[in-house]
Amino acid sequence: MLLVKLGGSVITDKARKETPRPRAVSRIARALSRLKEPAVLVHGGGSYGHYWSVKHDMHTEPGFADPRGVARVKRSMAELDAVVLEACERGGLAPYCMPPSALVAGKKLLPARAREMARVAESGMTPVTYGDALWYGGGKSYILSGDRLMSMLAPAVGARLAVFATNVDGVLDGGGRLIGEMAGRRAGVSEVPGDVTGGMARKVSEARRIARSGADALITNGNAPDRMIYAARGSRFHGTLFRR
Repeated sequence: MLLVKLGGSVITDKARKETPRPRAVSRIARALSRLKEPAVLVHGGGSYGHYWSVKHDMHTEPGFADPRGVARVKRSMAELDAVVLEACERGGLAPYCMPPSALVAGKKLLPARAREMARVAESGMTPVTYGDALWYGGGKSYILSGDRLMSMLAPAVGARLAVFATNVDGVLDGGGRLIGEMAGRRAGVSEVPGDVTGGMARKVSEARRIARSGADALITNGNAPDRMIYAARGSRFHGTLFRR
């Protein structure tokens, strides 16, 4: 089983509000369809949900958010998901939307729904879910990121390899050189050389969490989808690998 995160920087133009890149999604879908292996897709928000969550000051910890802001994030993510589903079809996959609100209660993954997701993947369809604004309870909401969903789903669906498809080749050291492999079992990112901040720091943290759960994790460039093929086949890795 493969678990693939389509980063917001790959599937949207993050410099322009609500501007998708469907051709990039179709290229990745075509690559995955050649593997003939069950896969689960997660996608980020990019210039859709991420834009609106920042505008409405929403965070990954539960809080009292403006209901209209929550609604706007959710609507924008549904719009982006429709673009992703259509592009996956054009790329040769049979995408099956499983929104995060059907998978998570509070901040906990529902085991039965995760098992169902794995069965859907094994049936020949490709489950697709995404980061989103979720209801927490007590009037609170929060942002569940696609990166966090990756580490929640990896052990639940029995993934052997989790791929973070980003717009960069992987984690770079202080001199701008690609780090080919990083320790998967140590927590935190403080020992990462160079300026690892924001989204990349989160990916490193979640990739390590995935490695500790028993799957390899790879941060690679989603604009070169053949790299996922090589990694899935075990022929070679181009990116930053976290071994289980």
